[in-house]
Amino acid sequence: MTMPPLKAAIVPVTPFQQNCTLLWCTATNRGAFVDPGGDLPRLKAAAAEHGVTIEKLLVTHGHVDHCGQTGILAKELGVPIEGPHEGDRFWIEQLGGGGNSFGLEGETFEPDRWLVDGDQVTVGDLTLDVIHCPGHTPGHVVFHHRPSQLAIVGDVLFQGSIGRTDFPRGNHQQLIDSITGKLWPLGDETAFVPGHGPMSNFAHERRTNSFVADSVFG
Repeated sequence: MTMPPLKAAIVPVTPFQQNCTLLWCTATNRGAFVDPGGDLPRLKAAAAEHGVTIEKLLVTHGHVDHCGQTGILAKELGVPIEGPHEGDRFWIEQLGGGGNSFGLEGETFEPDRWLVDGDQVTVGDLTLDVIHCPGHTPGHVVFHHRPSQLAIVGDVLFQGSIGRTDFPRGNHQQLIDSITGKLWPLGDETAFVPGHGPMSNFAHERRTNSFVADSVFG
């Protein structure tokens, strides 16, 4: 049996149980954390357990539970940060103080690379496509590994639900358009890691999700 090119482990962090994803290239054992929002000792232990060398940190969006301690971890590991889209700069600039209203420790940072729709990021020998999916936040991005039919969607879509749009610069219609116009075309069999809760796939959500099921739109 051949080894899949990509492996992933979900490590829930912070009191919000945010799904930080450790993903790695099986050919090189080099990997990345997506949305390392907190509980850094737990994240480092997960990387050590799987024998993964972290080479970068990826961020879907600027909310504190997803990236509040990303800058701290980047300094500790000496690795770059890629993402989100610059539309979320205002969220990241608030991390030092704004996060504390959620009871979470955060520290502002400047990504080494802001991402835009159509960009690609590499992890070891893997290449992931970057899809800009605004609505939950204006600068939210999704990471998609087409060969594995896997998407890491942050707070755009959940099993049975969608992201909140009542935060500053959120936009409900924009979120719906991002899901139906940018995620569904990736294919029904695409599995996804949401920002919170269990994994699902697009086919299941198109059948059953009361916010974005095909039946909702006739």
